[in-house]
Amino acid sequence: MERIVVGMSGGVDSSVAALLLKQQGYDVVGVFMKNWDEKDSNGVCTSTADWEDVQAVCERIGIPFYAVNFEKEYQERVFSHFLDEYKKGRTPNPDVLCNREIKFKAFLEFAMKLSADKLATGHFVQTEIRNGHPVLLRGTDSNKDQSYFLYMLKEPQLQKAVFPVGAMTKQQVRAIARKHGLPVSEKKDSTGVCFIGERNFRKFLQNYLPTKPGDMCTETGEVIGTHIGLAYYTPGQRKGLGIGGRGDGRSWFVLAKDIPNNVLIVGQGEDHPRLYSRCTEAIEPTWIAGDAPMPMGQKFRCTAKFRYRQADQPVTIVQDGDIVHIEADDPQRAVTLGQSTVFYQGDQCLGGAITNSVQQM
Repeated sequence: MERIVVGMSGGVDSSVAALLLKQQGYDVVGVFMKNWDEKDSNGVCTSTADWEDVQAVCERIGIPFYAVNFEKEYQERVFSHFLDEYKKGRTPNPDVLCNREIKFKAFLEFAMKLSADKLATGHFVQTEIRNGHPVLLRGTDSNKDQSYFLYMLKEPQLQKAVFPVGAMTKQQVRAIARKHGLPVSEKKDSTGVCFIGERNFRKFLQNYLPTKPGDMCTETGEVIGTHIGLAYYTPGQRKGLGIGGRGDGRSWFVLAKDIPNNVLIVGQGEDHPRLYSRCTEAIEPTWIAGDAPMPMGQKFRCTAKFRYRQADQPVTIVQDGDIVHIEADDPQRAVTLGQSTVFYQGDQCLGGAITNSVQQM
């Protein structure tokens, strides 16, 4: 009998994934990953509550369960990079790195030690064999598709991966959980950065990064306020600027960061020209197939997401060494340094890269 280890978070998606595999006759083992140990704003250690939910679900399904601690690996491979990027004034996406370094590396290695044939998670994505190669496909539920966060995986990892809920909608997943009496059927979806959750992000970050206040200026250099530290702002941000009653009455937005001079540049109007760009450069390209879908230096047409939940944007890309030059057909608003740009062709996720520079219009 084929053994499948399921990465269980204590949420409804991974719980239903384990249930479905059990029903399909696999030898299923549930494993809870503890990557972060800190209490939330209410003084509750969320990992403890999630572990209790995992145990209750596994007992209900009738499968063995374990817990494994990856806090050290998470600190070294994910969180340290997260802080380094913020120190540089960029906005990283730790969920992407967590999937590559923890869930589909450290955890996959642990699953193989349990004599697993495959590793399953509750991600809303699908896989398929095309031309003899495994490919990563979007999840059926477009509102929940998580392929954006898995673009750093490679074929060998996909060959070992199973995504039981990828062809379902969230409503169908919850309906299955209710039907089978899973105690997490109505549990709220987790939101925000993977290890921060529902907490106030700015307060969280202040525990690790020293604030370095500086001037908040208009494009002409007029000082109109003070920022608490460039790490705490991102292009396109409107909330938290504290610039009331100035200018022509329109809302103020972050336009850019002047890192060398520690200046936050702001402007009025959500349609401000400096918020838009068509040409960007991204670094550290990762292609799921191993190689780029086009020869080096040759133009390639596809679509891209410059941030999660964004609609697909038609683009032309060219790879030059470790840099991907991206030209969007339409102006893009608030493309952010440090975020992932992920490439698609139809329903297939090709890979992605990290936004490194933006040519404003």
